[in-house]
Amino acid sequence: MLCIVRIRKFERGLWFRHGDFVGLLGTGKYRFWSRLWSDVWDEIRIVNTLATRFEHPLLDVLIKDEHLWDALQIVDLTDNERALIWKDGRLAYIVGPGRHAFWREPAEIRVETFDVNEFRFTHDKIEAVAAHPEASKHFIGLEVEAHEDALLFRNGELADKLGQGKYLFWKGAGRITWKAVDRREQVADVAGQEIMTNDKVTLRVNLIVTHQVIDPVKAVTVVSDYVQALYREAQLVLRAAVGTRALDALLSDKEAVGSEVRDALTKRAGEFGLVIRSVGLRDIILPGDMKAILNEVIAAEKQAQANLIKRREETAAARSQANTARLLAENPTLARIKELEMLQEVLAGTKATFVLGPTDIADQVRGLITKGANYDA
Repeated sequence: MLCIVRIRKFERGLWFRHGDFVGLLGTGKYRFWSRLWSDVWDEIRIVNTLATRFEHPLLDVLIKDEHLWDALQIVDLTDNERALIWKDGRLAYIVGPGRHAFWREPAEIRVETFDVNEFRFTHDKIEAVAAHPEASKHFIGLEVEAHEDALLFRNGELADKLGQGKYLFWKGAGRITWKAVDRREQVADVAGQEIMTNDKVTLRVNLIVTHQVIDPVKAVTVVSDYVQALYREAQLVLRAAVGTRALDALLSDKEAVGSEVRDALTKRAGEFGLVIRSVGLRDIILPGDMKAILNEVIAAEKQAQANLIKRREETAAARSQANTARLLAENPTLARIKELEMLQEVLAGTKATFVLGPTDIADQVRGLITKGANYDA
């Protein structure tokens, strides 16, 4: 009894007889004797070429058939090789070491082979490669922002300095690590530490340091953590600057302390790739008892200043009166005018009527004032 096998378009048949591969069958209709009516045992295994990738446990045996070999794109990779398989211009597979087979039809297949020893993967369609589901199996990805530099290390040695962009590196090419360095200005807040001044006053000082990385290689390779290194150096420099000054000098000229700290810190920070943009003392915190004493001193100083100003004003007033008396004594006419001005001030707002005699007017006024005073008494 004959069995009919139909192989449709985009299908192929693998013809086995007694378990051994006989050949590749294309599109069409085939007749085989049934096992019930013949000693010949034929088996047709139909595969779909639309799946593109051909996988079979007997692949190494099957491709010895010249027809199957011609129908497949064979990709044979060593331990150090990887391949990108493009199907109709789109990335379909990323494959590693081994033998791989892909149907040449109906899709257009293009194969790109790479050596992982080249370490860095470069491609004009790197975004598509990075987005592929199998990318994480074969690549280590790194994305560097516009404000960053990334130092790439391979097996513990500096391999490259990377700017803005997306990068892929082959897995299996060694131990890969990296360190991202921010090139923007950063602010380090050196928190309060207890420092003793030259006159044995213990206080706490908060310092603000603005810095920027200008040499990423030094920042990463000279010290293990450049931020912590800068923080430590700022503490030491601040302690040295405050310890040589008395409290009064420190409080009266904080800018001088900031300048001294900046000069000392700039030299040290430059050794591990940093530049100091600004330094300033944010807070000077005194102990509670010292605050009370300092407030009393300030209050006493202000009171003394007020007393001094008062004495100066009194002295100036007395000097002015003495000068006026001398001037009046030397100028009788001016004295007469002053007397009349005083009379005008005394009589201001009154309705009194005076009848004056032929004697001196001033003498008569003085007499009236004297009598009025006696009457009041």
